[in-house]
Amino acid sequence: MTHWALSATDAAAQIREGGLSSVNLTKACLARIEETDGQIGAWAFLDAENALKQAEAMDDLRKQGRPLGSLHGIPVGVKDIFDTGDMPTGLGSPAHTDRQPDADCAAVEKLREAGAVILGKTVTTALAFVSPSMTRNPHNPEYSPGGSSSGSAAGVAAGHMPLAIGSQTGGSVNRPASYCGVYGFKPTRGSISRRGALQTSETLDCVGGFARTLEDVALLTDALTGYDAADSASHIRPKPVTLSGYHSEPPVEPALIYLDIPSFALTNSMRAAMEEVCEALGDQVERFPAPESFEQFLADQLTIHTYEFSRNLDGNPAIAPENTDDILKEMLVIGRAVTGDAYAEAIARVSSAEAYFKGFFNDYDAILCPASLGVAPLLSENTTGDAVCQKIWTLSGLPTLSLPLFEGENGLPMGLQLVGAQEEDDRLFRTAHWLETTLSPAAPDPATT
Repeated sequence: MTHWALSATDAAAQIREGGLSSVNLTKACLARIEETDGQIGAWAFLDAENALKQAEAMDDLRKQGRPLGSLHGIPVGVKDIFDTGDMPTGLGSPAHTDRQPDADCAAVEKLREAGAVILGKTVTTALAFVSPSMTRNPHNPEYSPGGSSSGSAAGVAAGHMPLAIGSQTGGSVNRPASYCGVYGFKPTRGSISRRGALQTSETLDCVGGFARTLEDVALLTDALTGYDAADSASHIRPKPVTLSGYHSEPPVEPALIYLDIPSFALTNSMRAAMEEVCEALGDQVERFPAPESFEQFLADQLTIHTYEFSRNLDGNPAIAPENTDDILKEMLVIGRAVTGDAYAEAIARVSSAEAYFKGFFNDYDAILCPASLGVAPLLSENTTGDAVCQKIWTLSGLPTLSLPLFEGENGLPMGLQLVGAQEEDDRLFRTAHWLETTLSPAAPDPATT
């Protein structure tokens, strides 16, 4: 196995034990990027010299016997909406190509504290919204990787780095994870600080992560979580330890529920995959029609997202007519047409959604649902795909995890999504580990395939 294919967990262990240097791991990742990124286009900014300097510093700390963080020496990609003091942050817009922040955002501070090596900035769709980016799906370059965290998902899938961070306001972590065949996790709202990241929706924006193994995405999540008074959504209480959840055994077999949601217009391949999973799990899954309120929740997510986006970006040169495409212009028109009363009503229903699910998870460990409607769309369709499979859960602040368990048309990946209770992210990882073991007890390590 080449170094770039190691999981973050295995690589970190080898670095701590002295069997692998961060410099050699970083060099392997940089070589992999040079070999494959011409076809994929995952990177908005890559600084090999700076990355190797960081890696050298991590190796020096280990040699000195200093304390080592959980991600010590591990290369990580950062979506290009997160401020970095030593790299530009272009927000996916030509209006901000040369934008250089003065300091790191909170998530990058956490990564550095954990010992990570920041390779560079991964491509995002413009302003982390709906317009397609230049990135292509690493499984087939004729297809989209999804969005808006397109470069982060594609880069992890292609072996450019073991871990990457992204953001989700609708479905921008779990959907590209599904399309690219990697693990994607959006934690409970307020778990990871958004300070220093592009604010598109103060109500809905969340930080999430990508990895090639379930254990790795838990490792990354635990390194990022924490309280930050500068973030209005951050809560000052202990956070779930997702890695502990991953390593724990359920006291009883988890109870799952599959909800038939009319707005989920699944392709035949995804529908067949979900049916197969439900059949394999048997009595562990209950199946019911979704409540009518779910359709209202979907409408509320769109109302809040477009209203807050158009308000927060008002006056930003990135939304000037010469810097936006027709897709983004249409979304701005929708957002500007939302009245204050309509927005206030939608915001009020966020609390109703949170209250509904608080009681819901007294009976179920997780909701079983698709992470996308099917495989990734063709680039020629000029879309990053439909985020409908995530919008209800994002509105409600629930943790969502995409597992790369399915294969659809043309050999393209598709993800199974698990949705858990707020602030029970560890329980969700426990359930996910159980689910993977139950469905495929002899599944190969994704890093070796």
